[in-house]
Amino acid sequence: MRLLVGLGNPGPRYARQRHNIGFMVVDAIAARHGFGPWRARTKFSAELAEGALEGDPVLLVKPVTFMNESGQAVGALMHFHKLEPAQVYVFHDELDLAPGKLRVKLGGGTAGHNGLRSIEAHVGDAFWRVRLGIGHPGDRDLVSHYVLSDFWVEDRAWLEPLIEALALEAPLLLKGDGGAYMSRVAHRLAPERPAKQKPGETEAGAAAGRAKPNDN
Repeated sequence: MRLLVGLGNPGPRYARQRHNIGFMVVDAIAARHGFGPWRARTKFSAELAEGALEGDPVLLVKPVTFMNESGQAVGALMHFHKLEPAQVYVFHDELDLAPGKLRVKLGGGTAGHNGLRSIEAHVGDAFWRVRLGIGHPGDRDLVSHYVLSDFWVEDRAWLEPLIEALALEAPLLLKGDGGAYMSRVAHRLAPERPAKQKPGETEAGAAAGRAKPNDN
């Protein structure tokens, strides 16, 4: 059993905020890989969805305690399922990464993130962090307003492809190779390279060579 935890705040008011990108990712994983329905479990202070990724049993987790107490849910679930911290993967927003950038690491600090700080207080620091860049407003005094504001419409250009790639490649994350997961996600997000034009070939000819055959 692995726990894939998305960090965020519960309720429709917060659903599109930058702080909730972790919730968005686990929702996408549930939809992409056919997990069961989300169920509220008061015992664990979380919403849970059960399923598997390439045969490995997985529990998707959205704590409902609000961000600052996320560790309550993670700690309770780890204890109940007798898991080690390294079997926990936490998706969370990261101010210190540019929008759309991804970093994966086992262990490490909290960088002032209250959700990570709460989890560390309950289970220690040896869990996986999947850091999802949202950018920084440029002024420390603006951080709270920034993370609790909705993504802008123009953010969809990078946000939606990123979430889809993270969900598609989720099985690779469980293999314990954060570098491979980052590479595969980056590959999915990379723009398609134009075909090289052969010497003496016109651009129209190169385009024709790239065209798919007509199936009609």
